[in-house]
Amino acid sequence: MPVSALVLGCAGPSLSQDEKAFFRDADPWGFILFRRNIGAPADVLALTAALREAVGRDAPVLVDQEGGRVQRLTAPNWPKYPPARRYGEIYANDPLTRREITRLGARLMAHDLLAVGINVDCMPVLDIPVPGAHDVIGDRAYGMDAETVGTLGRAAAEGLVAGGVLPVMKHVPGHGRAGVDSHLALPVVQASRAELESLDFMPFRMLADLPAAMTAHVVYTALDPSSPATTSRKVIRSVIRGAIGYDGLLMSDDLSMQALAGTLAERAARAFAAGCDLGLHCNGKMDEMIGVAAAAPRLAGKARRRADAALARIRHLPEPIDVDEARARLASALATERVG
Repeated sequence: MPVSALVLGCAGPSLSQDEKAFFRDADPWGFILFRRNIGAPADVLALTAALREAVGRDAPVLVDQEGGRVQRLTAPNWPKYPPARRYGEIYANDPLTRREITRLGARLMAHDLLAVGINVDCMPVLDIPVPGAHDVIGDRAYGMDAETVGTLGRAAAEGLVAGGVLPVMKHVPGHGRAGVDSHLALPVVQASRAELESLDFMPFRMLADLPAAMTAHVVYTALDPSSPATTSRKVIRSVIRGAIGYDGLLMSDDLSMQALAGTLAERAARAFAAGCDLGLHCNGKMDEMIGVAAAAPRLAGKARRRADAALARIRHLPEPIDVDEARARLASALATERVG
């Protein structure tokens, strides 16, 4: 029987009986963890096992593990990783080594995640900040130009896949021009279509073959002045699937973010109607999840094929890695090489 086209969060570091019963009935495609869910490594491993047991299958478990300010698994139980921008600063005269170090950092993250049962990482960030934009992206971006962002984004994605973890590129078609934080308000970007084509879309075009992507809760007046990308059929069909050429698994950004209007059921219904394959709800609040679940379709047709194809990319043994040696090499590169 098809699963529900949802990725859901949970409230804490272990599951309540109510959560277990709800997840069994709702049967989401996958789950996502946040800092509130993270205890010691053994506790995280127990939680990911409990989530899968609740739905009776090997469901994907997601996390946002970018490094820098967006790192859910962190010290003291896991290493602190640098923000994406740091990779863009190293080895300015040796782009191949810079790419290799970026891949290495992501490969180490994959090692950390897979050890506790997490097999999907919502990175790389392919957004390109512009002067005057809100710092919600900021140093989460690999650089300020499409070539750097696309090249290092691919290196990070390759590192994750090598370690058996599925990358999710975000936030398509580009969040870098947003003037406000979409967690708190709806960004409205007034750049022309030509400006968006020449900068924002480019990294996503470069990585259009990646298996999974996340939408942006951003209105682009040149594309659709009435709806953010997540709930805009015009943006998803003509830009993400059309101009960018992306045909992989497309999930919404978090439906509980304040950039979106309406009830949670209405938000979910609009995202699915626009063309999102999966709806993402992160905060673990039961009343909100019930509303989202009521509006979610079963994962079928093209959406199911895209989801299956995405997971097929990580059905292999992880590439061998000497973890201690890799960590030492990463630390050395980050400590000694800077631009300027």
